[in-house]
Amino acid sequence: MNVTLRQLRVFLAVAGERNFSRAGDAVALTQPAVSRAILELESQVGLKLLDRTTREVVLTDAGQSLAARLERVLDELDQTLLDVRGMARARRGKVRVASSPTLSAQLMPACIAACARQEPDIQLVLLDRIQQDALDSVRTGEVDFGVVIEPSSTDDLTAETILNDPFVLVVPAGHALAARKTVRWSALAGHPLVLLDHASGSRRLIDDALAAHGVQAEVAQQLGHPTTVFRMVEAGIGISVMPALAVPPGGLGTLVSLPLVPRIERRVMLVHRRNRAPSPLAQRVWRLVRETAAATA
Repeated sequence: MNVTLRQLRVFLAVAGERNFSRAGDAVALTQPAVSRAILELESQVGLKLLDRTTREVVLTDAGQSLAARLERVLDELDQTLLDVRGMARARRGKVRVASSPTLSAQLMPACIAACARQEPDIQLVLLDRIQQDALDSVRTGEVDFGVVIEPSSTDDLTAETILNDPFVLVVPAGHALAARKTVRWSALAGHPLVLLDHASGSRRLIDDALAAHGVQAEVAQQLGHPTTVFRMVEAGIGISVMPALAVPPGGLGTLVSLPLVPRIERRVMLVHRRNRAPSPLAQRVWRLVRETAAATA
């Protein structure tokens, strides 16, 4: 197979622009040259990558698969060439980090801001994904590392705990439990619950904690985003167990959060593939995220 770097860059431009003329402008080629490069690439791989009409360009399944991986590969190649030529010596480039939604909202903005201040030559690219997808992107090498809730298995990962985040009870201000300073897990028995769904890294830990304290309660709603959970609690659908980090710094308005006792925590971890050490750039961002999390704690 004789696929050229030029063909791959042209394909990625077309995949991004979904238009041959705009893609040509992006890579400084004429539209016929772009069309020729795509045809040559399709011939080499033996698959159709694009469906073309007079109005639009649509990626085939093969094209989508190639585009999803190609940007990462080309970025790594560019960084390698920079290093080989002695440019920047791992001082400049992109670092991709996958993070689960709660952490993306409450921890990673501070990390991205800190990176912009302390490491202006590094672009921290955040992929905001549900827990399992974040872990999958680490395992496939799509990202340099992940910021996740403790996974059920880390046999193929190297993990470092950077933050211990306790679970709290979230109830309307007028709820019978709202007047307490702390609430025992067992006191949740019989109350309808609004919880994060099983795509969340926290749900397994919440279920384990409820079971350990003998709590039997109806799960009225299971939702994918903390903000939606809070709105359901406001509407009186039920009460919730949430990680403390999910509670906005400015509070919850008409809701209150209360410590649950005994204290049960989820561990926030940095993870990378066990047999692939992060690049020097990624190691610098890893340390920066760790330090930012320590300041948050």
